[in-house]
Amino acid sequence: MDGAPKKSEKLLIVFAILCLCFLVFVSIVYTKIIFPRKIPTLVVSKTDVATRGSIYSQDGFDIASSKKLYKVSVNTESIDPDRKELFINLFSIYSNIPKQVITDKISQKGYIVISYNISPNTAANLRQLNSKFLAYDVFREYEDKNGRIVQKMGISIEVSGVSRIYNYGDMLEPVIGYTKKVENGKITVTEGVKGIEKYRDGILSPKQDGKLRGERDIGFNIIQNKDSKYRPRQDGFDVELSIPLKLQKKVEEILDTAKEKYKSNEIVVGIINPKTGAILSLATTNRFDPKNIKKSDYPYLNVDAIEVSYEPGSTIKPIIYSILLDKHLINPMQSIDLNNGIYRLGKYIIRDDTLPIKKPVIEDVIIRSSNVGMIKLTQRLSGQEFYDGLKSFGFSELTGIDLPYEKNGLIPSVKLLSGEIYKASASYGYGLRTTFMQLLRAYSVFSNGGFLITPYLTQNLIAPNGDIYIPKLPPKKRVIDNLTAQKMQDTLIKVVSNGTGRSAKVDGVIVGGKTGTARIAKEGKYGSLYNGSFFGFVKDDENIYTIGVVAFGSHGSEEYYGSQTAAPIFKEIVKLLKDQGYLKVLK
Repeated sequence: MDGAPKKSEKLLIVFAILCLCFLVFVSIVYTKIIFPRKIPTLVVSKTDVATRGSIYSQDGFDIASSKKLYKVSVNTESIDPDRKELFINLFSIYSNIPKQVITDKISQKGYIVISYNISPNTAANLRQLNSKFLAYDVFREYEDKNGRIVQKMGISIEVSGVSRIYNYGDMLEPVIGYTKKVENGKITVTEGVKGIEKYRDGILSPKQDGKLRGERDIGFNIIQNKDSKYRPRQDGFDVELSIPLKLQKKVEEILDTAKEKYKSNEIVVGIINPKTGAILSLATTNRFDPKNIKKSDYPYLNVDAIEVSYEPGSTIKPIIYSILLDKHLINPMQSIDLNNGIYRLGKYIIRDDTLPIKKPVIEDVIIRSSNVGMIKLTQRLSGQEFYDGLKSFGFSELTGIDLPYEKNGLIPSVKLLSGEIYKASASYGYGLRTTFMQLLRAYSVFSNGGFLITPYLTQNLIAPNGDIYIPKLPPKKRVIDNLTAQKMQDTLIKVVSNGTGRSAKVDGVIVGGKTGTARIAKEGKYGSLYNGSFFGFVKDDENIYTIGVVAFGSHGSEEYYGSQTAAPIFKEIVKLLKDQGYLKVLK
């Protein structure tokens, strides 16, 4: 049979066919398995977003804290069409998102975000739901348009941002301050703008996000094994304040009532432990909700206790008096001629508000708040001594309180204080400017043996692992002798018992202090608005507190003297300290 193919040729054809089949097989394997673009990566990384630290009150209330917000997304093509209704119903129940919203979202093809604002609790619920969806095959694998098999994947839950929560509204504002939102990569975080939030921003801010990288399972859970890599999360430190929130709330209530009564623009109160510098309360009537700041709140965003300077009026008199006393330039029991309460100063006539008593002594200058007496006494100081004395009490310098944007006030130069006019006007609180906190700090000198201390709000810094750090303060500085400080206490007690501060007296405890009333200058002229002040102390056998009250912008047609506005508020604060157990009734 000459035309029949030889046996060797048949074998060659069979071999060629087998080779062709093998090449097709290899091509399929290469296309479906080996070619990297045809298979999704199984190695993923997850970020554990670190959060800003919390701010706590001294009595343990969480005033400001951070809450993570979560983004929930899904690949709609991975949802089994036969189980889409089940997905919508259960997702709505677990997330509290209306069914129609979910239906509209998943009508789009591909990866879609259902919500960016899921709370931590809801995110935890959705993770549980995701496990159920995977177990009951609500999700499926599918082939994309390029012929690639896409594994079934569940709900993706990731942090979308961090929100700042203020649990008590406007309480302790503007001391706490507020934050603003800033973009950090793909998430939104918060950054301090004012108050403690700003001053302690570096401490409160998170230090490092956690990160886990490794192979994942079909539920997007990373399998933790020897090949996975982990970096721990480092949250910000917590800040614990020296202010008890319960006391602060009561103080603010007192101020709100007083503002309504006296029609002042603002009333500020501070309570400080003069021995340590710890502030127990720093309150104002002008507060705001840090989560809902309106345009009308803009004037209230500053801490006026440290950011506004003003002429202190007669509250400066005890400071100057103590400088004279410490230099042995006066004898409190020595008689003084007060010129019937009238003194000519250049072209000006200075008058006391009340006629002097018969046979006044130097101590009466403070007890009855005589401007004439202060002018005469201050003449015993040189300009340099006057300037140095005010500087030693911390005027025209920052107090060092742990709040941002503190102002330093102003005192006249040595040259001006050497002149008759400036020396005289400064002696009764005009021609110099001080902040509320500077005066509160200065009056503390009388209650701690003569030392200038640094006021503070931060009691502790608490690390994420629970370690506690106490902020270091500058050393206290001696200003006047201990004996001088004690004499000043005695004189200020007489101001309350027999002088201009009678309306601050409280039975059962010892109260001393000084009133002050200063007309407010505007555009170089003094108008009809006044600042009424009372600064002093209260003590029992064990405790002593320095307290300051200023009613800013009281109208001349209303009650505006410090003895009419600030002193009665001071009295209410002292009674509150008694009621709250900070003071004990003397036996």
